[in-house]
Amino acid sequence: MELYDLTVHELIEKLEKKEISVLDITKSYISRIDNKEKDINAFVTITDKEALEKANELIDGKASSKCYGIPIGIKDNICTNGTKTTCSSKMLENFVSPYDATVVEKINNENMICLGKMNMDEFAMGASTEYSAFKKTKNPWDIERVPGGSSGGSAAAVAANMVPWALGSDTGGSIRQPASFCGVVGLKPTYGLVSRYGLVAFASSLDQIGPITKDVEDSALLLNVLTGHDEKDSTSVNVEKKNYLEHLKDGVEGLKIGVPKEFFGEGINEEISKSVKDAIDKYKELGATVEECSLDIADQALATYYIIACAEASSNLGRFDGIRYGYRTNNFTNLNELFRNSRSEAFGDEVKRRIILGTYVLSSGYYDAYYKKAQKVRTIIKNKFNELFSKYDVLITPTAPTVAYKIGEKCNNPLEMYLADLCTVSLNIAGLPGISIPCGVNSNNMPIGMQIIGKQFDEETLLKTAYAYEQKTKFRETYKPEL
Repeated sequence: MELYDLTVHELIEKLEKKEISVLDITKSYISRIDNKEKDINAFVTITDKEALEKANELIDGKASSKCYGIPIGIKDNICTNGTKTTCSSKMLENFVSPYDATVVEKINNENMICLGKMNMDEFAMGASTEYSAFKKTKNPWDIERVPGGSSGGSAAAVAANMVPWALGSDTGGSIRQPASFCGVVGLKPTYGLVSRYGLVAFASSLDQIGPITKDVEDSALLLNVLTGHDEKDSTSVNVEKKNYLEHLKDGVEGLKIGVPKEFFGEGINEEISKSVKDAIDKYKELGATVEECSLDIADQALATYYIIACAEASSNLGRFDGIRYGYRTNNFTNLNELFRNSRSEAFGDEVKRRIILGTYVLSSGYYDAYYKKAQKVRTIIKNKFNELFSKYDVLITPTAPTVAYKIGEKCNNPLEMYLADLCTVSLNIAGLPGISIPCGVNSNNMPIGMQIIGKQFDEETLLKTAYAYEQKTKFRETYKPEL
C-alpha cells in the first residue's frame, strides 16, 4: 500500500513509530498529484516546491503538534498569505492575499504542509464545480461525471488520494454534497464554531468552513485543529473547546435517531433512499433507537435559502468593482463603464445570475415580499428543528437526491441544479452541524451519501454516530474508485 492510500491518523501512527518521515509523505502526495491531476483537475494552484521546502525544514525537527508535517489542500476561497486566492474566478485570477485566514493560521501553527489551492465553483456558487473560470474538476469514481460542488476540487482530491484531507466551505451543502458524490466524509460544523475570517464571503450568515477527509476519525482530528473563538470574526461563538476524538468510539447504544419521512419521498432517487434506509437499519443493530418523524420543510427551505443566499451574495460581491483590487477592464471611458465592464467581463454566468436575483429581492418594493419573509421562514425552520431535537439526538437523511451526474448534464438548467441542495440547505439556514458519510454505491458503482444532522455545537454526538456506522460497514475497504 502506498503512503497516499493511508488516512491521516494512520500516517501519524507511522510517523510516531519513525517508520516514515514527513518528507516521505510529502513526496508520495506530490508524485500522486503529478500522475493524476491531468485526469481530475482538482487544483487551481499547486504549491509542490513550497511543500518540499517545508517538508525538508521539518524532517529533522521534533513533532510540535499532532498533525506535524501532514499535507493538506485548501479550497481556493480561503485566504493564504503569499499564494493566489482566486475563488476560481477571472475577477481574482491574479489576487495574492496579504494575510492568512484564521483556519490557515491554525494549520500553519500545527506545521502542516499546504499542497495547493483547490478548484471550486466560482465564488462558491454552484453544485458541480463546472462553474470554475479555469477548469472543470472530474469525479475520480467516473471522470465523465461531476464531483459535486462548490468544494468539488477538495472532495475529488481527497477521493483520488492527491491530498490526505482538505478544507472546504459550505453555504448550502458545498462540503456535504461533493463528499457524497466522491465517496468521502464531509463535515459542516455548527455556524460560528469555526472562524470565517479570511473566507471570501458568498452568503455571510450561511457560510461555514469545514473538513473533507477519508474517514470520520480524520474529520474529528482536523476539527480539533480548526475550532476556537476568534475575535477577528464577529460571528465566532465563544464556546468551550472540545477534543472531538475523546468520545468518538463510545458507540451509539441508547442513541435516539429521528428519520424525517419527507426526505425520502418525491425527488429522491430510489436507490439512494433504499441505501440510506438500509444504513439506518444498521443503527438498530448497534443498539440505537430509530423512529420515523416529520420535518416538512424541504420546499420552504430551498426557496428561503436561495433568497437569503442571493441577497447576501449581491451585497458581498459589490466590493469587486474594478477599482480597489481584482480584475479591471481596459474598455471604459467613464466611471460607470469601468464598473459595468469590469464586472461583466470578470464574473461568470452563475455569479451574475445570483447577483441579479439578490439585487431584485433586496430592491424597493420587493424587500418585504421576499427577503423579509424569507427571514421569518428561517425562524420557523429553526423552531421545527428545535422541536425534533427535544425528542432525538440526531436526524438522518440522504445527503443528495441523486448520485453524481454526467458533466454538462445540468449546466443549462440552473433550477434542476439548485435541487441538488434539497437535503442540505436547511442546516445552513438553521446553523446546525451535519456530516455526510458514504453508505454504499448504486448500480453504476457511484457513491451514495448519508447525512447525519446534529444539535448546535454537538459535533461530538454527530461524529460518534458517523464513526459507529463507518466501523461496522468499512466502506473504504469495500469500495474504491477505479482511478
